[in-house]
Formats: sequence, C-alpha cells, structure tokens
Amino acid sequence: MAVAAIALLVAACGGPTPAAGPTSATSSPAAATATGGGTATGHSAHPPAPVAPSPLRAGETVQTVASPVSYMPKAPTTGTDDYRCFVLDPRLTKDQFVTGFVITPGQPAEVHHVILFRVPPSAVAAARARDAESNGHGWTCFGGTGLGSRGANLDDAPWVGAWAPGGRENVLPADVGIPMERGSLLIMQVHYNLRHGVAPDRTSVKLRRRRESQLKPLETMLYPAPVELPCRTGKSGPLCDRAKAIEDVTERFGAMSPRIVNGLLLVCNGTVLPSPGATQSCTRTVEEPATVRAVAGHMHLLGSSLRVELNPGTASARTLLDIKVWDFDNQGAVPVPATQIKPGDAIRVSCTHDQSWRDKLPDLQGLPERYVVWGEGTTDEMCLGLLSVTRP
Repeated sequence: MAVAAIALLVAACGGPTPAAGPTSATSSPAAATATGGGTATGHSAHPPAPVAPSPLRAGETVQTVASPVSYMPKAPTTGTDDYRCFVLDPRLTKDQFVTGFVITPGQPAEVHHVILFRVPPSAVAAARARDAESNGHGWTCFGGTGLGSRGANLDDAPWVGAWAPGGRENVLPADVGIPMERGSLLIMQVHYNLRHGVAPDRTSVKLRRRRESQLKPLETMLYPAPVELPCRTGKSGPLCDRAKAIEDVTERFGAMSPRIVNGLLLVCNGTVLPSPGATQSCTRTVEEPATVRAVAGHMHLLGSSLRVELNPGTASARTLLDIKVWDFDNQGAVPVPATQIKPGDAIRVSCTHDQSWRDKLPDLQGLPERYVVWGEGTTDEMCLGLLSVTRP
C-alpha cells in the first residue's frame, strides 16, 4: 500500500538503498478504518449491510467502468498475494471532477483492497504500452501502478478512490471533488489474497462525475509508521530472525521491501525488537497548509488499535482518529469537522499489533511463526494513516 510514496520519503531523508528495484493501499478517503466491534477472530461477526445508493445531486452523472477482462489471480512469485493493475478508460472528453464512487469486487472473499489511480494525459501512452504487453490483461504492480514515479508524493497521492472490507458508496462533500483532466485514464490496482481459493474476478467501479469548476480539489496525504513485531516468547522458527523475515518479503514483493522496512525505522526513529505489545508510531511535520476533511487508517490482521493525532503533547493537541478495537472487515474513512493544519504542525500515526491473533484467526492458521515487518501481503502488516484534505 503506497510503497512507492513511502520509498520517496525514505530516500529524501537518507534512507538505505535497496539492492535492486519495483503501489497498494488501501484506501482518497476510503481505505481503512474501524471504530470498534471486533470479535475474537478479528473479523466482524456481522459485516456492514449493503446501503442503498445516495440520490444524484445537481449536475452529477454516473458512469460504470470495469476490468476489461475476467482475471484469474495468481501469485507472480512465492506467497499468496497478487497485486494486479488494470487500465480503465472513463472516456473523458472534458475536464471533470469525480464526486463519489462505488467499487464492487467481483470476488469479495479474495479481494483484499482496490485502489483507483489517476493517469493524466501525459502518462496515458505509458499506461497503454504497459497494458499492451499483456494484451489488455493488466500487469503485476506491488506497491503502486508501476509507471515510473507516479504515486510517489506522500502529500498528494494521486488516488481517486479505494475499497477495503466494509467499504460502501463514498459520496464526497458537495463542495469538493477529485479533478480528472480530459483524456485521462484510471488504473485500478486490485490486491488479491489467495489463502482460501482462487476464482476469476472482474471488479467494477461506478463513478459520480460533475463538470463544475468551482469545486475544491480533494487530495490524499499518507502517514506510514514502522512495523516491527518479534516472535512471541517461547516461539521459534527460521523466520523469527529479522534478516530472514526481510529476505522473505523481498522475495515475494521485490527489492523495494528492505528499503521500506529499514527506511521507516530511520525516518521515524523506530526501534528494532520493541517490547511485546508496544505501540509503534511516526510523527511528520506538516509542510503546506491544508484543511482535513476525512481520516482513515490501515493495518492488516494482527492490528489491535490505531490512532491519528494532530500536535500531540501540546496545548493544541487533537485526536483525529482513535480506533480502539481494530476490525479488518469494517474499514471506511471517517469524516471530521473541517480541521486546519499549517506548516510546523505535527501529525502522528500510532499502531498496536498483537502476534497472539495468530492463534485466533483462520487466515493465519498453519503459517509459521515469524518476525513481522511492513509487507504488501495480507498476512504481513502495515501501519498507515491517511488524511483527505483540501488546499487553501
């Protein structure tokens, strides 16, 4: 999730360089939060029920686009995860704003998340060429779209929208939209988790669109934190060695992995081998003024709690998001009252994970004990805060 962007942050701060090189995420303001209600399995006993579509607002039209093919997922290397990027053409003949979306996985049981990326006219030829290599069947894209440096700006991730378990229709506030230039394409990244079978998938997207130019552009800011989870006391195995664990994620997801894992520690002043149950966090300084409109967080199956704070430890401290009980099956962005952030402010994301979920979750049964680091797979882990913002 958003690996290319995180790698850029690491590089800018002097992070280690990988031996060689190859975006996910979940969820624009749609990728991953829960407000509680988890069960002993870490999944909702009662996933959110479908909700009727919201009525269209003045000037809005709806368009449905879908994967051009029915795709049979297959892990490109070892492991049980497949990240696939598909080109979608909304056939934009004029500049427009996306004002809402519904993403519908064809196979919800095997789709871990979906992200929509904007492809401006200047990058259309590259996207078409990449897609032509597979005759329209897309390409492997761990971390991002795989189109050069696109998606590498943490303060303006070029997302249109995203889906994660529990995601529903996302209708943006009436005064904002996600700009799409005439002739732009979309890249839809689908993360398939293949632990419990494989079936052909054809995921679709329903877009709300408006042409009004007075809408404020909505952007997404990413705030990652390190993940370092040593094996539990009394547990052992080859992957309990941190170096071996990093070699494993590198084999599955490419040479960017060690750069992310070690770089986040460097940038965030993290600790290798933290105490069991320790909260791991990262604080970044705001560089440009913005208004926060929604907040989300993302972890995987070992997640327990997640918090996003503004100026923690100061008189102006404010909690933007506080997920006391993480529920992987109930992820969705949380709107917040318009909150101003300015240069010099601090944003902190903090996550707590728990290795004991290995004994409780069906998705983790039968897997070897391991030192868990940041990784793209469903059975790896992440700690990510996401802010949906508008600029002055």
